[in-house]
Amino acid sequence: MRLIAVTVCLLCTAPLSSLAPQRTSETTAEGLMRGLVQSMNTTDSAAIAAFVKRNFVLQGPNVPSVEARVDRLLGVAASWGQVTIRTVEPRKGVELAAIVQAGRTESWRRLTINLDSGPPLKIRSVGLMPARAPDRQTGVLSERQVVDSLRAYVERLVSRDAFSGTVLLAKNGVPLYRGAFGDANKDFGVKNTLDTKFNLGSMNKMFTAVAVMQLVEAGKLSLDDTLGKFMPAGSMRPDVLSKVRVKHLLSHTSGLGSYFTPDWDRQSRALYRSVDDWMPLIKDETLQFDPGTRWAYSNTGMLVLGKVIQSVSGMDYFDYVRQRIAKPAGMTSTDAYELDRVNPRLAVGYDPVPGRGRMEYRNNLYMHVIRGGPAGGGYSTVEDLTRFAVALEAGRLVSPASVRLLTTAKPEVSSPTYGYGFIVDTNPRIVGHSGGFPGINSQLDIYLDSDYTVAVMSNYSGGAQPIVERSRMLLTTIK
Repeated sequence: MRLIAVTVCLLCTAPLSSLAPQRTSETTAEGLMRGLVQSMNTTDSAAIAAFVKRNFVLQGPNVPSVEARVDRLLGVAASWGQVTIRTVEPRKGVELAAIVQAGRTESWRRLTINLDSGPPLKIRSVGLMPARAPDRQTGVLSERQVVDSLRAYVERLVSRDAFSGTVLLAKNGVPLYRGAFGDANKDFGVKNTLDTKFNLGSMNKMFTAVAVMQLVEAGKLSLDDTLGKFMPAGSMRPDVLSKVRVKHLLSHTSGLGSYFTPDWDRQSRALYRSVDDWMPLIKDETLQFDPGTRWAYSNTGMLVLGKVIQSVSGMDYFDYVRQRIAKPAGMTSTDAYELDRVNPRLAVGYDPVPGRGRMEYRNNLYMHVIRGGPAGGGYSTVEDLTRFAVALEAGRLVSPASVRLLTTAKPEVSSPTYGYGFIVDTNPRIVGHSGGFPGINSQLDIYLDSDYTVAVMSNYSGGAQPIVERSRMLLTTIK
């Protein structure tokens, strides 16, 4: 989720404070910020474009086009709705920041604008990062109060059409709160239910990591093995095969990037159904840095692990995950389904866009892969994700020692907040993974010290994140 949040932040900003004047001066830094959010509040592309043309840096290396900026800002306006500015911080050099709250989700963010000194003042870039909520609960709550508060928050989101999906809060695998909301298919008015299957996004990476650790326990591979032990010469560049180790792939420190390239985007999705189908796309991929020296999120790295699993186990990757992970965990509604076949109870993903006076949606049917794989894109339910968490903690998938290895950060290979296939947060200790794409946002949080799990799956862009944030805020106050 952290990676997704940072990516979103670089594209976003927020609308105007109710405390701001009707007209704002665009000659000061604060005036630029208020003018920007005021233009976004209109959700009018012409108004936003006019502001961008007047007040953004328009030329230079890597400067987005006016159209690209407008599209990004419109997308954020659609997701966030009207936003108020709570406080504006003193300017620090070329940066000005404010604490803002989104009207649709009640989420708090730190909005920043990076300025070109001019004259006149111009905006170089806009950022949005999570911020501590000024209205954060500071007292101690009972478990019942937490459940009631979370339920009320989810229902408020649903009333604003800010959430479509399912939620499950459990302790020791026993549900404390669960619910299903919104439409699985808007064309036919089909409602989401608890057994609706949502796209996992990158959450498949947890399954891939657990599969690798099972093979490590079986003595079939080592975390220090290089790719050259499992893949023939010519399948990837020689330095990749000789330098990249299994532990680098698991921790996103391999130096490899992503197979979602322009070359892939120009081709039919139907060409990519198996792990082997993807391999030609990464054959000539180069290392961005020496393995183990930096951290960079890598879909290619997890895809390659799928190939390693096949080579070592002698099984198709998808068969392996079904038989060795889903089955022992009791996950009956989890798989990487082929989307051009009949698949009962799959939710369609929707990306919100500003319409004429109302929210409109576009589906993601032609944006995503036709079948997920080791790096993401499969489907599951909140109940199956909870079963996975319980089975993992109980040692039914790998040993307790391997669970600790998977869910512990790896600073020794430049991965301070990511273990092996699991995002790692501290204070409190929460591990799991998130997934995001247009029309996709899901997350599993496993609270290692208190036996809580939170699974949220949404078929709206960014739909799960506000609920995950609110549940974290509430669960840290519990008695």
